Amino acid sequence: MKILIAPDKFKGSLSAADVAAHLAAGLRSADPAVDIVCVPVADGGDGTVSAAVSAGYRYVPVQVHGPLGDAVDSGYARLGDAALIELADACGLARLPGDVLAPLASTTVGFGELIRAALDDGCRDLVLAIGGSASTDGGAGMLVALGGRLLDRAGNDVLPAGGHLTQIHHADLTGLHPGLSVATIVLACDVNNPLLGPTGAAATYGPQKGCSANDIAALEAALQHWSTVLDRATAGRSGSNGHPAAAAAGAGAAGGVGFAALAVLSATAEPGIDLFLELTGFHRHLPGTDVVITGEGRLDEQTLHGKAPAGVAAAARSADIPVIAVAGRSELTDAQLASSGITATYALLDIEPDLTRCLTEPGALLEQLAADRIIPDIARIARTPQPERFAAPSGASAR
Repeated sequence: MKILIAPDKFKGSLSAADVAAHLAAGLRSADPAVDIVCVPVADGGDGTVSAAVSAGYRYVPVQVHGPLGDAVDSGYARLGDAALIELADACGLARLPGDVLAPLASTTVGFGELIRAALDDGCRDLVLAIGGSASTDGGAGMLVALGGRLLDRAGNDVLPAGGHLTQIHHADLTGLHPGLSVATIVLACDVNNPLLGPTGAAATYGPQKGCSANDIAALEAALQHWSTVLDRATAGRSGSNGHPAAAAAGAGAAGGVGFAALAVLSATAEPGIDLFLELTGFHRHLPGTDVVITGEGRLDEQTLHGKAPAGVAAAARSADIPVIAVAGRSELTDAQLASSGITATYALLDIEPDLTRCLTEPGALLEQLAADRIIPDIARIARTPQPERFAAPSGASAR
């Protein structure tokens, strides 16, 4: 039997590669003859570069500025002239000193520095993974790092943070890195929010970045102003409606980084998981596969809307291959699992009710889960034709 293991990370506990390795070890302990292929995946958030390196990309270290200006050791993944650049590793929430949230002061300068480093090294095919941002600066920091200048009415430089965007009178983009004019840039993200409004960057993601209601209102106004500034800088229009890219799907990703990339860098946006599956050659492993195992730390409503397990399940289902999902916790119903193409889900909490142990010892529990629960079910799942297979087997849990 051939099993393709393609999980995302268990956030805060295990990388995608570690999840795959523990599952493989558990399966082999119960059935040494099983043929296993591991393809760790990501959807554009933190862990994307790590998963790419596991798939054969080369890691290129770069020291950049974190979200509050401190030096951090980061890097990007490279394969030929292609570079996969992850925002979260440079200036994501995990890079905030002391884990203290700073929604008005944090910036994406470090992300721009990674892009600049890749361009300096000759990369011209760029994939920007823009999940997990700590800031809501509309991508202003990224543009400054790439050579842009943000000036107030007196001609002084403005700090490229969300709390300062309203001070910007003019964006001078003439000094942008020359490599951008010939580079192909694709945004890999798992959201389709616009920049502004009730589903925009500030309203939707501000709370998880530490925004109060007043902060959200201030950032909404700041992003509206920023949109107008960039409209004037890129198209010469002086109206107050802002740049048309503000309404595009994905413009609100990463606190508005999606907007700046679309409006200034001529980027295109694609679902992060679909793009990652293509980059890692996931589809070439499907022929001859009997079962695909995917998963992430928590399976919930967000999983169904562009997260890695849903993308893996869709790709496998199109090839008529059953999918098993593994998680620390699953909050999805049988019907939700079936609609997404997931045959069954196995959760660490099914075998270990102590949440603390699930978080601190996930590797050992994944191996136990694979050996004791998945192997006894997996042969029957692989033999069951659709649509009958889309019902939870014995030993599996949908919640």
